[in-house]
Amino acid sequence: MKKQRLSKVLAAAGVASRRKCEEVIFSGVVKVNGEIVKIPQTMVNPLEDLILVKNEPLKGMEEKVYYLLNKPTGFICTNRRMSNSKLVIDLFQEEGLRLFTVGRLDKDTQGLLIVTNDGRFANEVIHPSSNIQKEYLVKTDHEVTHDHLVAISHGTLVEGAFVKPLKVEKVRRGTLKIVIAEGKKREVRHLLEAAGLKVKELMRIRLGGLKLGDIPVGSWRVMTDKDKRLIFE
Repeated sequence: MKKQRLSKVLAAAGVASRRKCEEVIFSGVVKVNGEIVKIPQTMVNPLEDLILVKNEPLKGMEEKVYYLLNKPTGFICTNRRMSNSKLVIDLFQEEGLRLFTVGRLDKDTQGLLIVTNDGRFANEVIHPSSNIQKEYLVKTDHEVTHDHLVAISHGTLVEGAFVKPLKVEKVRRGTLKIVIAEGKKREVRHLLEAAGLKVKELMRIRLGGLKLGDIPVGSWRVMTDKDKRLIFE
């Protein structure tokens, strides 16, 4: 096997996405042949070099797995446990793999979420250049009026940047669908709050051309090659 960048090797072994692996390396918890390495571009051979992450041997190149989860509320998208927090990856303990979520849904949001150990795939999905649409079903505290839809369509400031949804559509009295591209933190909630609406329930139902379908809340299924292609359509 030819030597590869350390960050790429860590991502391929399921430590995290490539970008997160760079942060792990910068933090000084990665050792190669007994020496701390803080340069992600360091060339290594995972079959010959002893690579430790937090003093644990790096697993071999795991088979890449891809899961489509209907995330329940109350779970957070991180691999770092804080107090009694419930992690999305806890739902996959029986799989015995080092997994991570592709992007994030906040604690109070449910719906379509991809869980994998493929850092390269994760980066392709979350990178802005992929221009992947995200569709949400939102239940609000009031009846949605035409004025609300217009206000939401006009956009608002989120994290210092002005964002506008790609599409807003009323479904029934207090429910609407909204399609976004940016994916800023809590973007949908900010858009509705700016229009005078409070979010009661929020569910992501589509990522690119991939739809959540009828997967029960808290359940998941293995993704097919077609599923992966649909994300980018």
